[in-house]
Amino acid sequence: MTFLVTGCCGFIGYHVTRALLVRGDRVIGVDNMNAYYSTLLKGVRLEGLQNYRGFEFYKGDINTEGFLEGLLDRGKGIKGIFHLAAQAGVRFSLEDPYAFIDANVKGHIKVLEFARRLERLEHLVYASSSSVYGRNTKLPFSEEDPVDQPASIYAMSKRSGELASFTYSYVYGLPQTGLRFFTVYGPFGRPDMAYYSFAHAIARGATITLYDGGKPARDFTYISDVVDAILRVFDYPPPEGGARVLNIGNDKPESVGYLVFLLERFLNCKAQVSYQKRPNVDIERTWADIRTIRSLIGWTPKFSLEEGIERFVQWYQRDGNKYGG
Repeated sequence: MTFLVTGCCGFIGYHVTRALLVRGDRVIGVDNMNAYYSTLLKGVRLEGLQNYRGFEFYKGDINTEGFLEGLLDRGKGIKGIFHLAAQAGVRFSLEDPYAFIDANVKGHIKVLEFARRLERLEHLVYASSSSVYGRNTKLPFSEEDPVDQPASIYAMSKRSGELASFTYSYVYGLPQTGLRFFTVYGPFGRPDMAYYSFAHAIARGATITLYDGGKPARDFTYISDVVDAILRVFDYPPPEGGARVLNIGNDKPESVGYLVFLLERFLNCKAQVSYQKRPNVDIERTWADIRTIRSLIGWTPKFSLEEGIERFVQWYQRDGNKYGG
């Protein structure tokens, strides 16, 4: 089967693309290789993917006029799209909001316009985010909860993408599933994320910042569990060209303080900590209600935070320490 994967050199995109190639699928991968974080790391991911037969890579921005359209001939056999390209970074969205509108709103619509022209397309699966739950206080977060109070420009841009998908489903009968990821972590991850930047600082004796005494909690979800969910969801498109959103989380919030404890343990280093008040763009607690995806495909996460962080640290000490900072 042939798939298009946008953002194939990103964290989740790399792991999804690799899993597809390992099982023998053909993948058309696109990525603009932007410099939001280490292009060296993105290059290493790309190099790994190019070792597999069946992988075709096209460097470019999905917003560039004619870029996706130029893949139509190559992509006539595309049966599935995993749209994982995005501009990430909650705090960065306050510095450059236009980058998020371009990548996460306009870029999303570009993909939808491309997808509706594919005659053999069976399912479009795209990345949303737990950030869309914004200032909601009811826990755990359920797909049925209102999501009209985003706490960041990033969250707003992701919710806009969801709304665009529901519109294209209604107008064009385009079957789609948006996945609201909850704090995905693991090897080959993003150096700007807390678990990675903390590891890099702790290993070098630099100071890390913990908000509210390390009490804020996240529903940390290991990358292998996420990939398993993504690939299995593809096989269950919404009926009659419908659209939906699903939570992908570990269903077990853990404090950031506990994350630091695990990093100290596996790195065998003591963290130097500065305690500060939590900024309002940082949500106090996330927790995924995963009953819907569990009932749909029987998916349940397998990795605890302890197991996942141990695997991440093993990779970090072997390879990942080159890309932090």
